[in-house]
Amino acid sequence: MKYIDCYKNGVKRLKDCFVQEAELDARLLLESVCKTDRTTLYAHPEREVTPEEQKLFEEFLARREKREPLQYILGEQEFMGLNFKTRPDTLIPRQDTETLVEDAMKDLHDGMEILDVCCGTGCILLSLLHFSNDTRGVGVDLNEHAVELSRENAENLGLSKQCEFLVSDMFENVTGKYDRIVSNPPYIPRDIIETLEPEVRDYEPKKALDGGVDGLDFYKILASEAKDYLKRGGIIYMEIGYDQGPAVKELFEQNGYKNVEILKDLAGLDRVIRAHFY
Repeated sequence: MKYIDCYKNGVKRLKDCFVQEAELDARLLLESVCKTDRTTLYAHPEREVTPEEQKLFEEFLARREKREPLQYILGEQEFMGLNFKTRPDTLIPRQDTETLVEDAMKDLHDGMEILDVCCGTGCILLSLLHFSNDTRGVGVDLNEHAVELSRENAENLGLSKQCEFLVSDMFENVTGKYDRIVSNPPYIPRDIIETLEPEVRDYEPKKALDGGVDGLDFYKILASEAKDYLKRGGIIYMEIGYDQGPAVKELFEQNGYKNVEILKDLAGLDRVIRAHFY
């Protein structure tokens, strides 16, 4: 079968299953299978796809038709221009979270030490280390598979000597004090999870999504305990849900943090809380 015909067939199948970005997903799956780049569809549409490539493409399409996330099928996701390995037992890095990294970078100085709580793939901490000088960090997650994946991503990015990743239930195994704490904790209210897109609801790990009845369980822990691990003058950055800003801000103000700010993402939605500890 020709390359263009494989692509068109893939687009139709994904559209029939209500995949929102059917054209993009079909192209990326085909490129992965055939080890081609984005110009191939336009420059060489008549390229013959081998039976082996076509078979694997069909397998990938079948998985995507069931709404399995593209990132789990391909095993990777770009974040802050860097490539991160992904697996079904960790949350997929999202563009929204880049807002947290970009805001934290504004206040990051050479030689600082960073703690990443609920590190997942390690994308937040590793991005900060990559785009700064002489910084070091520790990432913790309750999920041992996430910790293993973070270590693998650190190795692939050449950052292993600047960081370590530990299995820890929030601050349970954390020692020392840090200049900056970053966190993208589970924050979706429990009853909302079943209303999410199938890609999230049926495939991403619920423990990485479930923030308790009101979505604030982990912010309550961060507000009460993070200051024990922040140096004086330190700052904590957290991703939040679009409607959680005022509640999380109040939690941190009640726990003695100063200059607590709600920061917006590119869509103008509340996305990050920044709080200072003096």
